Amino acid sequence: MTSPPGPTPASDAPRNDSNGPKLPPQLPDPQIEPRSRWLPSLVWVIPLIAALIGVALVIKSVTEKGPTITISFVSAEGLEPGKTKVKYKDVDVGAVKSITLSKDLSHVLVQVQLTKEGEDFAVKDSRFWVVRPRVGASGVSGLTTLLSGAYIGADAGHSPDSEKNFVGLETPPPITGDQKGHQFILHGDSLGSIDIGSPIFYRRVQVGQVVGFSLDKDGTGVTMQVFVSAPFDQYVGTNSRWWHASGVDLRLDSSGFKLNTQSLATVIVGGLSFQSPPGQGVGAQAPNNMTFRLGSDEGDAMREPDGEPLRVVMNFNQSLRGLSVGATVDFRGIVLGQVTNIGIDYDPKTRSFTMPVTMNIYPDRLGKRFRETAPAAGSLAGQNLLQQLVKHGLRGQLRTGNLITSQLYVALDIFPKAPPATVDVASDPLELPTIPNTLDELQLQVADIAKKLDKVPFDQIGNNLNSALKNADQLFKRLDTEVVPQARDTLAAAKQTFGSAEATLQQDSPLQSDVHQALQELTRTLQSLNALSDYLERHPESLLRGKAGDKP
Repeated sequence: MTSPPGPTPASDAPRNDSNGPKLPPQLPDPQIEPRSRWLPSLVWVIPLIAALIGVALVIKSVTEKGPTITISFVSAEGLEPGKTKVKYKDVDVGAVKSITLSKDLSHVLVQVQLTKEGEDFAVKDSRFWVVRPRVGASGVSGLTTLLSGAYIGADAGHSPDSEKNFVGLETPPPITGDQKGHQFILHGDSLGSIDIGSPIFYRRVQVGQVVGFSLDKDGTGVTMQVFVSAPFDQYVGTNSRWWHASGVDLRLDSSGFKLNTQSLATVIVGGLSFQSPPGQGVGAQAPNNMTFRLGSDEGDAMREPDGEPLRVVMNFNQSLRGLSVGATVDFRGIVLGQVTNIGIDYDPKTRSFTMPVTMNIYPDRLGKRFRETAPAAGSLAGQNLLQQLVKHGLRGQLRTGNLITSQLYVALDIFPKAPPATVDVASDPLELPTIPNTLDELQLQVADIAKKLDKVPFDQIGNNLNSALKNADQLFKRLDTEVVPQARDTLAAAKQTFGSAEATLQQDSPLQSDVHQALQELTRTLQSLNALSDYLERHPESLLRGKAGDKP
């Protein structure tokens, strides 16, 4: 039995055994040395770095996040969670996280995550709105969103109280909190063509805009909020007058046609204007939120304060066609008030109709001296003054204010020749007597003439005229048959007479020669008389003594 071979001796040369084939050299046994344990494995460095980066991102995310707020909108049109941004002056201050419906399904709730820089927007008076392409009175806005998409605009508030629930605006605010200027309140009778964003002018320069309006609680007018930007707000004084500058003001007076408008924009979207009264400076600057009266036009605004109106009624006995509510009450060219109501009344005693016209009259418009000297309305002295004015002919009269449109107005004037009338000073409203206008008087006169003409017997006159014409025709026939032949004979005899006279007066006739000689003799005689007259003028004594040189 052969024993297994022992370990191969270490040798670089191959073993040569004569009894078998050559074998490869024997390799040395590997020496295993333990690795040092003081360095960590590189495999664990990568997860550690990733963990550190994740922690850093979490810390950064937490430190950069601001508060979360909820904004309520009517619609979520154009808003997308994770994409829609919240911007202030085109700087991102937040992003939309989620959009949900309210419980009553009337609006949407948009949850917004504000950034650290946007935490100042989480206060009570902050405002938010969706920026979309819009066309309004102030122009076109939001065109950039056609490419980038809608976003939520923000206006930072200044309240110290924090807030997380907001009601978004459906339209962008015309004035943001960073704009400098003053806000004022205007009271007017009508909104006219004014809208939010309508311009405000000072001496035809746009200086602000309308930021809001509302109807008065009693329904008698409107209240507008306007904003005048700095530095133009310094021109709004405590004595400033405001008026509607909307549309086109076209007037026809003694000077011709007058066209007045602030700008082309006011013709389309309306506008307001303000200025100090003529002859007065701007005065002290008006404080913020000061209230002003808004006039219907510049003339109405520049008029002095009217004071309390006097309610008056006038009963007319004529047609009121052409008279409308708002027509002016005029006193010699000064507008004292306007018509407030037009009615009709039946008097069963006289079985006739009267047309009562109610109006408001402002006595203070009669001038400063009248306001200072006139007694108070309703006092005994005031009643006596009114009775004296009516006694002297104070009457109301309808007159035509425009020949083209036939519009009427009420003229209040003194008519000294008016029929006597009285006034009940205790009645309310006060009733003033009236007088027909000149046109109505002319119509009455024409009617009176027509009645007189109707009494003229035109038929009898026509018959008499027909008889006279028949007699004249007979007369002409007799003239033609009797008088005309005799007239022909007379004309023939006259012609013969004129022929004889012509023959007698010819140049070579004897009569002409005799007349010529007589004229020559008359000429010589006149010359002798002329010489005698000259001699006697020089020698008057010759009438007594004779001519010098003559013998006695």
